Amino acid sequence: MQHLRLQDDEYQWLSALPFFKADYLNWLREFRFNPEQVTVSNDNGKLDIRLSGPWREVILWEVPLLAVISEMVHRYRSPQADVAQALDTLESKLVDFSALTAGLDMSRFHLMDFGTRRRFSREVQETIVKRLQQESWFVGTSNYDLARRLSLTPMGTQAHEWFQAHQQISPDLANSQRAALAAWLEEYPDQLGIALTDCITMDAFLRDFGVEFASRYQGLRHDSGDPVEWGEKAIAHYKKLGIDPQSKTLVFSDNLDLRKAVELYRHFSSRVQLSFGIGTRLTCDIPQVKPLNIVIKLVECNGKPVAKLSDSPGKTICHDKAFVRALRKAFDLPHIKKAS
Repeated sequence: MQHLRLQDDEYQWLSALPFFKADYLNWLREFRFNPEQVTVSNDNGKLDIRLSGPWREVILWEVPLLAVISEMVHRYRSPQADVAQALDTLESKLVDFSALTAGLDMSRFHLMDFGTRRRFSREVQETIVKRLQQESWFVGTSNYDLARRLSLTPMGTQAHEWFQAHQQISPDLANSQRAALAAWLEEYPDQLGIALTDCITMDAFLRDFGVEFASRYQGLRHDSGDPVEWGEKAIAHYKKLGIDPQSKTLVFSDNLDLRKAVELYRHFSSRVQLSFGIGTRLTCDIPQVKPLNIVIKLVECNGKPVAKLSDSPGKTICHDKAFVRALRKAFDLPHIKKAS
């Protein structure tokens, strides 16, 4: 990967987007992956990969690295699986989707492809996205290469690591989430305004998400915990702040499939704008193929621990129990005996 570089046509395409600044794109054009930042080991039969280096550089390893690993494993485990099977599965589910939504006003239903990291293969993802382009409710993809080549809208939201890093960048741990929200608006004042809520639980997030942030951000993203409970909390919070929920967007992206998306749409569509990001259930949905449960998450910043305390206990990430206790104290969260 050290030989990869941003091509001129890719640079021009990125430059035409409304949210990337020239200084960043000029840096990106000169960027090269450094393999010395990657350490690969076998942890009792589990693949363990560690990335270490300047944040602006190592952040770029995550998506291509996971996508390559996923495709290589599937080539080995499921050599019989192919693009046709993936497309047949999608067509079958689109028939079910049509039946589920018959008679339902779908004008507010928006679906995004979030399936790059754990896709079956590059070819499968592109085939699936091309098919979904035929549907009026499909609005884009988080894969910028696909967006460029297929003339789609590039989509995406914040990553957990943005908030995690600020746990060490910010001089005050209790203020780190507000600092992250403010810093994001400095870089993207009018674009990319969907805030991720579950780095330190939804309840702690809402305590920091006052009227100024709630007014300026375009909406919120759900990525853990009960989606209905989360959505009701979000709507109630906007109302409490005197903000019309109809002016905001809720993005659901946690382990979604088309059926779950329709259920959530039925529940919320009359009260708030909605978007749905589906990943693995689109790009690695093939009979007899088990998608990989793989992630890359920030665990240290400036040599000190950071944590993700999501609304689903199984998604909590931190290797330093003392820091978890400090974080829970700073954000007035109940202590739990075990953090994974």
